[in-house]
Amino acid sequence: MENGRGGGSPAFLTMLVDINLATRPYEDSGPLWLRWGGALAVLGLFTLVLLYSVLAGWAAARKDRSLIARREQQIAARDQEKAKAEAILNLPENRSTRDRSQFLNDLFRRKAFSWTKVFEDLERVMPARLHLVSIQPGTAADNQLEFKLVVAGESRERALELVRKMESSQRFQQTQIQQESSQAGQTPGDNVQFDISAVYVPELASAGTRSAQ
Repeated sequence: MENGRGGGSPAFLTMLVDINLATRPYEDSGPLWLRWGGALAVLGLFTLVLLYSVLAGWAAARKDRSLIARREQQIAARDQEKAKAEAILNLPENRSTRDRSQFLNDLFRRKAFSWTKVFEDLERVMPARLHLVSIQPGTAADNQLEFKLVVAGESRERALELVRKMESSQRFQQTQIQQESSQAGQTPGDNVQFDISAVYVPELASAGTRSAQ
C-alpha cells in the first residue's frame, strides 16, 4: 500500500483574498452628485421665484404708495374747497342759502325720501271732500323733515279729521293746524282753508329692504 509520499503530488488549498492597498479607495460618486445637483437646481429655482415675488411685491407696494399719496392730495384739496365753501355759506348774507343747502343734503342722506311716497301717505289719510292745495318741505327745530300743507274743504271737521289720521299714522308726527281762513265764494266746495304743519318720518326700513332686493 502506498502512503502519499509516493509518486503523487501533494494537494494545496488555494484561497483568493481581495486586498486594496490604495489610501483613498475608489467610489462611484456619480449618483451622489446627480442627486445633490438636482436638489441645488430646485433650490436655486425656488430662490429665483421667491426673489421675483419680493421684487414684484415691492414694485406694487411702491405703486400703491404713490396712488395713496395722490389720493391724499386730492382729499386735502377737496377739504380746502369745502372749508372755503362753508366759510362763504356761513356769511350772514348767505344764511338762507346755507340753510337750504343743509336741508337738501339732509334729504339726499335720507335715501328713503320720495315725493311719490309722500303723496301716497297723504292720500291714505286725506278725508273725503278735502284736498291738498300746496305742500312745502322744510326742517324742524331738531333737524327733522317737516312739511307745511295747505288744504281746503267744505268744513273744519274735515281738517280736524285729517289731523287725527295723520297723528295716528306712522308717517306723520306733531301735526298741528297753524292757520284757518274762510274761502266762501271762491272755489265751489272749498269753504275753509287750513295751514297744517307736520313732521314726516320716511319709511327707512322698508326702503332699505327694497334697495337690497
